[in-house]
Amino acid sequence: MKTSFLTRSLMFVPAHNDRLMQSAARSNADVLLLDVEDSVQPIENKQIARNNIIKYVNEGVFDNRVLFPRINDRESGQLLKDVTQLSIKGVTGFMYPKARCGEDIYFIGKLLDTIEYDKGFRQGTFKLIPIIETTGAVMNIQDICKASPRVVAVAFGCEDYVTDLEGKHDIDGQSIFFARNMIVNGAHNCGVAAIDTVHIRVHDLDDLEHNLILSKKLGFDGMLILNPKELPLCHRYYSPSPEEVEWAEEMVQLTEESIREGKGVAVKDNKFIGPPMLKMAQDILKKNELCKSH
Repeated sequence: MKTSFLTRSLMFVPAHNDRLMQSAARSNADVLLLDVEDSVQPIENKQIARNNIIKYVNEGVFDNRVLFPRINDRESGQLLKDVTQLSIKGVTGFMYPKARCGEDIYFIGKLLDTIEYDKGFRQGTFKLIPIIETTGAVMNIQDICKASPRVVAVAFGCEDYVTDLEGKHDIDGQSIFFARNMIVNGAHNCGVAAIDTVHIRVHDLDDLEHNLILSKKLGFDGMLILNPKELPLCHRYYSPSPEEVEWAEEMVQLTEESIREGKGVAVKDNKFIGPPMLKMAQDILKKNELCKSH
């Protein structure tokens, strides 16, 4: 696994909406993206959203939850207010929108350095999840992932990407296939989790399942979520299956036996169990343990 917490589902919650904030607190989403950006309009509602996050966190409503407020970008005029006010105990990190290049992430990483020092937090306390929403960001994926050690995952925002591409968001997802491949490869190459884009047709669960099958094949670790009804399917597909767990346990067992017996490399069905297979097995078992305790 690439994070110390589950990233199967990252659910957006408009933070100025009390009803949705309370509903989110009762959900079993792995990560709550408490939104201060696009879904919070007009601009006057952004301070209401910040106040709500602080209030709910301080009152213990989100105790033991992984919280990543989605803040505003560095050109919005809201970023400094967002990170200064929301860098509080109980917040895991921040989702940064419209990341175009590594410089954007380097900038906010250094800003958080200053805030942590000023508030007495350990340096590196607050993590980052950039959203990849433009053609340039897709091409700069590795620079974005490497720009700060705070980056634990990157997420794909398909709607802005397709607009920037001047393409068409087709039902088969052909227009975003290249971007999904680039993001997942770049993220995994840099050791961070890859989070797939939202499923826009939130009420079409059959289409969601079709999309999840492809998403897992591509190598994504989780998905951005708009509606709690998507969570059961999302968790099913991004959690290790019983067959995967059984395979992983056998790989680890055979490797341990080969070491004890001095055989060097374990063999299964006339195939060597090399380090990549062992690492995959260990990651599956670690994720399975987290799923069982969630």
